[in-house]
Amino acid sequence: MWTIFRKDISHYFSQLVAYIVVGIFILILGLLMWVFPDFSILYFNYASLDQVFAIVPVLFSFIIPALTMRSFSEEIHSGTLEILLTKPLTETQIVLGKFLAGLFMTLICLLPSLIYFYSVYQLGSPKGNIDTGAVTGSYIGLILLAASFVAIGIYGSVISKNQVSAFLISTFICFTLFYGFYYFSKLPIFFGKTDDLIQRIGMDFHYNNISKGAIDTRDIIYFGSVIFFFLYLSIHWIKNRLF
Repeated sequence: MWTIFRKDISHYFSQLVAYIVVGIFILILGLLMWVFPDFSILYFNYASLDQVFAIVPVLFSFIIPALTMRSFSEEIHSGTLEILLTKPLTETQIVLGKFLAGLFMTLICLLPSLIYFYSVYQLGSPKGNIDTGAVTGSYIGLILLAASFVAIGIYGSVISKNQVSAFLISTFICFTLFYGFYYFSKLPIFFGKTDDLIQRIGMDFHYNNISKGAIDTRDIIYFGSVIFFFLYLSIHWIKNRLF
């Protein structure tokens, strides 16, 4: 597993695409944080990173599929996956290695945002006037969300030989699981009846709960189940050679 992890990390850093994707994420997050009036902390009268944590899931829906679309699609297209399977590695180890590599790259994208937290902490009046508990919860929520999106991205890459198709499939699933159930719950057939139950199926409900700083085991179990489900599907797909 760690062999695959190191191989993929080395591959990420040897490709221009990874630098572009990470750079775009950092640039957009910086613009939202300091420039655009609707999101910029400079236009708010209180120290908060809520606007950043609200927009990052949208960015993740594109950034993570872009990072993971090559994970298996390239291996399948070039035929190197068959070579990997002849090595003393199980399908589970291969999938987990690529999953951890994708998650590691995503966390690298998040690292610069700690500078924003420090800046807001210093700019607060008085200094440190920021809800640290909510910020910590939001970061935990982002990590769980990132892990879920990476698992989805790995699955999208497994079922498609084409990288663009893998990207589109992963992006669609990420958007549907995060935003889809909220909008479905607003349909007249559900609204006022089972809308709350439908919202609980979506990722945004559990992400927002964790972002409030209250870590509930039900939310953690939810994200853990999503991660396990898509990794299991990826492993099962590889074992049955459906490509």
